[in-house]
Amino acid sequence: MQVENTHPRCFLGLLSCLFLAGLYVGSLYVWRSSSPRDHPSVIKRRCASVLLVSAVSPAVVKTWMHWADVKVDVSVWELMGLRMDGLVAASILPLLLTIVFYLGPLVHSAMDNPKGFTGEMQCALDVQSWRRCAGDAVWLRNQVVAPVTEELVFRGAMLPMLVPCTGPTGAIVTAPLFFGVAHFHHVIEERRLGKESMSVILLVAGMQFLYTTVFGAFTAFIFIRTGHVVGPVLCHSFCNSQGLPDISSALQHPQSSALLFLYLLGGLLFLVLLFPLTDQYFYGPIPICSLAPLPASVC
Repeated sequence: MQVENTHPRCFLGLLSCLFLAGLYVGSLYVWRSSSPRDHPSVIKRRCASVLLVSAVSPAVVKTWMHWADVKVDVSVWELMGLRMDGLVAASILPLLLTIVFYLGPLVHSAMDNPKGFTGEMQCALDVQSWRRCAGDAVWLRNQVVAPVTEELVFRGAMLPMLVPCTGPTGAIVTAPLFFGVAHFHHVIEERRLGKESMSVILLVAGMQFLYTTVFGAFTAFIFIRTGHVVGPVLCHSFCNSQGLPDISSALQHPQSSALLFLYLLGGLLFLVLLFPLTDQYFYGPIPICSLAPLPASVC
């Protein structure tokens, strides 16, 4: 990769990321409606908008490469994590890592299920349940459209434009800020509905910014380590289905000691397995790392 003109490249990269973030959030508001965000008609229109933004994101990356004079031996699609090499491992190992982190919450859920672990597995494998979910607009948004479009735009498109300027580690820290700030648009909707005071709305928005930024850093790490967008998408969908670990509920559970141990064990195993399960050995050469200035430690 050419490395001259670093400052113009950084400026163009940041400007392109801001443009994409603004385009993604702005597309949610091109449809005028007095209905809440969970109304099926609102969901369908917004899904169409963000899918369109996702479709044009490769063109934004390609345009950035032209203007910033970035030359690499891989395609835009490969830079954005759409490739075949290591696809099976990228579809399984990052998701397995995320499931390990949720060890405590998963066991917690099974304990509270009258049918125990068997009941949980039956729910997970029930075909009729999946069919009902596929017909639910909220489920499709949370489990399919949001993970696919957000990961493609905020990881697949933005990280290649940030890595040449910040390096892989800096991009892992920087890219999630766009993702976290983008979620502040919920303040507008909550304010319009008027159900809560402004102080409560801002507090909730601040907490959402915090956990979406932390989660964004995790999926950015997965993207750069594996060179695939499928892992971040599947992890995103799984985390949306589980929500935040409910430690306060675990503390009040009759089996609180066992649950807290499993919550802690899941976190520790996650840290232990983080680098081994994202080792380049499973995924082949990482295209986005060809953009990184040396030394590129995360790559």
